[in-house]
Amino acid sequence: MGAITGAEYKKRIDKLQNEVWIEGEKVQGDISMHPAFKGVMDSQAKLYDLQHDKNISDIMTYLSPTSSSRVGTSFLLPRTKKDIKKRRRMFQQWARTNAGMMGRSPDYMNTVLVSLVASQHIFEKHENCFPENVSAFYKKAKENDWSFTHTFIDPQVNRSPYQLFEEADEIIAAKIKEKTKEGLIIKGAKLLATQGGITDEILVYSKPGIMDKSYAYSFSIPSNTKGLKFICRQSFRSSDSKFNSPLGSRFEECDALVVFDDVLVPWERVFYYENIKVTDTLSVQGAFAPLALHQVVSRQVVKTEFILGVAQLLVDTINSGQYQHVQEKIAEIIVALETMKAFLIASEEGATKKHGFMLPALYPLFAAINTFPRIYPRLTEILQLLGASGLVSIPTEKDFESDIHEDLYQYLQSKTKDAKERVQLFRLAWDCCMSAFGTRQTLYERYFFGDPIRLSSMLYQAYDRRKLTAWIEKDFLSNSSKKDEKR
Repeated sequence: MGAITGAEYKKRIDKLQNEVWIEGEKVQGDISMHPAFKGVMDSQAKLYDLQHDKNISDIMTYLSPTSSSRVGTSFLLPRTKKDIKKRRRMFQQWARTNAGMMGRSPDYMNTVLVSLVASQHIFEKHENCFPENVSAFYKKAKENDWSFTHTFIDPQVNRSPYQLFEEADEIIAAKIKEKTKEGLIIKGAKLLATQGGITDEILVYSKPGIMDKSYAYSFSIPSNTKGLKFICRQSFRSSDSKFNSPLGSRFEECDALVVFDDVLVPWERVFYYENIKVTDTLSVQGAFAPLALHQVVSRQVVKTEFILGVAQLLVDTINSGQYQHVQEKIAEIIVALETMKAFLIASEEGATKKHGFMLPALYPLFAAINTFPRIYPRLTEILQLLGASGLVSIPTEKDFESDIHEDLYQYLQSKTKDAKERVQLFRLAWDCCMSAFGTRQTLYERYFFGDPIRLSSMLYQAYDRRKLTAWIEKDFLSNSSKKDEKR
C-alpha cells in the first residue's frame, strides 16, 4: 500500500471499532466523529496528507527497498548522516503543522519501531527473543503505514523503592499470566497510552529494572484485539471552536489507561518475553535512546520556535518591546531555542555507525532532554508574564457575534490589531500556557522521558569523563608533583 492519506487513516481507525471509554461511556460508532477525538484525528489526517504533497514528497517519503512503493520517512532505517538529516526534516515538517504540541504524532512511534530493528543484534544474543518477528513486523508496518500508540508504565500503586511489585494476589501491573500454544496471555493494566484507541496498533514493552521475568516482554497487537480496553481521561480541550481553543480543539491527544483482560498475543507478534536482561540491555545498548531522542528534540525545537513567535506577537501587539525586562524575556526564549538547536545539530554531526545503522550522538541528546524539562515551564511562564491581564481578558467567539460586540471592539483593541484579532492571539497564548491543554503540555514536557532527577542520574552514569580526569591528573597534578620532587 505505501504511504496512506488522511482519509484512509480515519477510515481504517473507524473500521477497527476499538473499545474506548471516556467519561463513563463507551465510544459508539465512528471514533473520528467523537467530540473528544475528532480534532486530533483531523490534525493527524493532515499529517498523512502531507506525504502526498508533491512539493515535499521527497522529504516526507522514500522509496521502499522491499516494495518499490513510497513509504513514510519516519520508517527509514538510517544508514548515513544524510538519512538522519532527512528524518529530522520530515519530523519538523509534521511538527510545524501542530506547533510541536502533538508529542505522539505517528513519527515518534514509527521511530521506536525503527529502533527495535536497529537493536536486533541484542535480540540475537538472548533466549526468548524473536529478531525475525521484529523484522517481519517492521516491514508490514512500513508498507501499510500503520499508526501506533504505546505503553510501558505500570500503575502507581506503590512507588516505594522497596515495593517492587504488588503484594496482593490480584494482578494490577500487566504481566504474562500464561504461555499457550497460540501465544502469551497478558493480564493487568499499563499507563499511559497517549492517543490510545485512535491508532492501528499498540506497542507494549517493559521499562528497565524489572525483577520478575513475567513482567519482561515486548510485543505489538491491533488496537481492537479482544480483551483490550482503553480508558481515557476527560478531554482537555476547552471548546470545539478553533477561536476559543486554538490548540486544544485541534491537538488534544487523550491519554489512556490500558487494560489487558486475558489478551492473547500471538507468537508472531512477540518480540521477546521473560528476559529481564534484554529489557535492561535495550535501554542502555539499544538504538532506542539515540533515535527516539532525535525525533523528540527535533519536535521540541519547533515547539520552542512557536513559543518565541507567539511571545514576540504579544509584545508587538501591545507595543511593550521598549522595556528592557521584556527584551530580557524574549532573549531568554532565544537562548533556549538556540541551545536546543545546537544539541540537535551536534547529535547529527556526531552520528556514528553501529551494527550497520547510523545513530545520532547520544550525549548531546541526553543534554537536551535534561535541559528541556527545566526550560519549558519557564517558557510558558514567560508567556504569562508578557501577556499579563490580557490572558484573562479573552471573551469568546460568541461574544464578538453578540449585541456587545461594539464594546469589545472599542475597549479591547491594541496598537496593531483590532479587538477580535487581539483576543484571538491572546487566546492562542492562553491555550499554550494556562488552559487545561496548556498545563498538560507543561507536565508532559517535564516528564516526557522520565523523572528529571533520574535523567540527570542517567547522564552522570553514562557520560565518559575518564579522559578529562586523566588529563587533569597528568598535566596538572602528576607533573607538578614531580617538579617539586626534583627541586
